[in-house]
Amino acid sequence: MVMLDILVRNFKKDSIIVAHFDHGTRESSKLDAQFVRKKAAEYGLKFTTDGAELGEKISEEKAREARYNFLQKVAGENGVIYTAHHLDDLLETILINLIRGTGWRGLAVLNADGIQRPLLDSEIVYEPMDKQAIFEYAAKRRLEFREDPTNSSDQYLRNRIREQFNEFEIEFERKLEIWRLWQKQKQLKKEIDQSFTEILPVTGQTWERKWFKNLDQNVAIELLRAGTLRAGSRLTRPQLEDFRQAILSYSTGKSFNLPGDKLVKFSRRDFKLEDV
Repeated sequence: MVMLDILVRNFKKDSIIVAHFDHGTRESSKLDAQFVRKKAAEYGLKFTTDGAELGEKISEEKAREARYNFLQKVAGENGVIYTAHHLDDLLETILINLIRGTGWRGLAVLNADGIQRPLLDSEIVYEPMDKQAIFEYAAKRRLEFREDPTNSSDQYLRNRIREQFNEFEIEFERKLEIWRLWQKQKQLKKEIDQSFTEILPVTGQTWERKWFKNLDQNVAIELLRAGTLRAGSRLTRPQLEDFRQAILSYSTGKSFNLPGDKLVKFSRRDFKLEDV
């Protein structure tokens, strides 16, 4: 609601669509949809909604996938999705990625194309807002909002991490230090991806196996990550490591399946990514 209020004060109303997705994970979610519809009407904004019955046991990943499929459909080819991620969300996400061993890319989070996060990284907000700043803004503007009761559930890793953060009471300036590092990391990721895109073969061209024989494991995985993404195949780190091992050990004539209907065929000297 804070993000919506900020957007209304900075953009023309006819350029804003309030899009609400009901995950169907709890009984009170229908009340959320009614509340958002009412607030959109009060602001004089377009409103659209959709939903699914995902159930209480659904993972955050599956819920996120369903939500963003809906948001991207609403935004279309030329629209931009605005989400209310804030500074504390950033810290939680970075820590979750570090716990999961995602490597340096886990620091360049919340960075997808076509998504803007005005509470975290925008010219229309003077500095990134944490949860306390959001509550202060809501109180000053007398904004109504609803709290998701699952935010206090220890079923999710994010909530358990949030509870630890609350106990530490991290100062805002320390949060800003991490935010500045995040900005640098996003730019570094962009530059690395750009360099890889320029040097790596595309689908149908060959890759020399000797490239990978003497490469550091992490460097090899980064090369494979960039190359497979360019080919339209998104792999997890374990899958990338399996791919690297296949490059090092597979004999001539063997093949390796990749997500996204891609197939890797090996010869003695090189390998090639092909569409299935």
